Amino acid sequence: MAREHRRRQAAQLGEFRKDVIAGLSLPQKALPPKYFYDARGSRLFEAICGLREYYPTRAELQLMRIHMGAIARFAGRGCALIEYGSGAGRKSRLLIEAVRPSAYFPVDISSDALRGAAARLGRRFPWLAIRAVHGDFSRPLEIPMAQAKGRRVVYFPGSTIGNLTPAEAHAFLRATRRQVGPRGAMLVGVDLKKDVALLHAAYNDARGVTAAFNLNLLARINRELGGDFKLRRFRHYAFYNAALGRIEMHLVSRERQTVRVGNARFALEPGESIHTENSYKYSVDGFRALARRAGFRAGKLWLDRRGLFALHGLTAI
Repeated sequence: MAREHRRRQAAQLGEFRKDVIAGLSLPQKALPPKYFYDARGSRLFEAICGLREYYPTRAELQLMRIHMGAIARFAGRGCALIEYGSGAGRKSRLLIEAVRPSAYFPVDISSDALRGAAARLGRRFPWLAIRAVHGDFSRPLEIPMAQAKGRRVVYFPGSTIGNLTPAEAHAFLRATRRQVGPRGAMLVGVDLKKDVALLHAAYNDARGVTAAFNLNLLARINRELGGDFKLRRFRHYAFYNAALGRIEMHLVSRERQTVRVGNARFALEPGESIHTENSYKYSVDGFRALARRAGFRAGKLWLDRRGLFALHGLTAI
């Protein structure tokens, strides 16, 4: 068992190194946002969710508390519940209480966050079969569902689907449709298009927590891949790209510099950026059209009181 764990860790580290070197070799340097979530990154993200400026978490929790009865009826009591990007599990707890699933499969790329959430939920719901899956939900995953009873329902909260390009989101939804099968369903959180000033404030908080979260990706590369990034030579930059309908996060070089990742070296000019994340914003109709092309029918829709955030209930076609 220990040998298999070490083998998986080595494979994940190799994938991390390959992705970082490939991304920094692009004309527009980029790093995949899934690597934000080491132990410190996960803690910083939880801190972001509690910030005054960061509305998505509050809006999603509000709509869940108001509409949980209807959400539970849509999912169905006793369903087999799969959650992608389970994180700290606050929203999971509300859903589990309401639907009492036959089994719960949390999936997360951060092993620390996954273990912590699974342990907390196990203490809260001792009757629940919890089968945690450590992995990247954007790639094919083996989820041990052979013995799971009931309708398969995927829960994908937090507007994480916005981190995917529309093409990637379509592919992900198609894969999810195959995962849940012909009787299955999906609950997916989607951040809505809104006033640009509200978006800008959410990704540029006054306390600098989002900046620390962004810069922590470079610290992780230093620690795990032998990088030599000097974090003070970079600044956080986030803005709304209206033409593409997305927030973009970047790390901007403050000066001319050369950075190293293992044996690879990369030159940056002053003002040159490393693109670290997108967060696409959708209209209700725009997301429903995307889901339909992937094999889902728009079943239900729940909004918070201010109309900032949507939870879509989708059923397999």
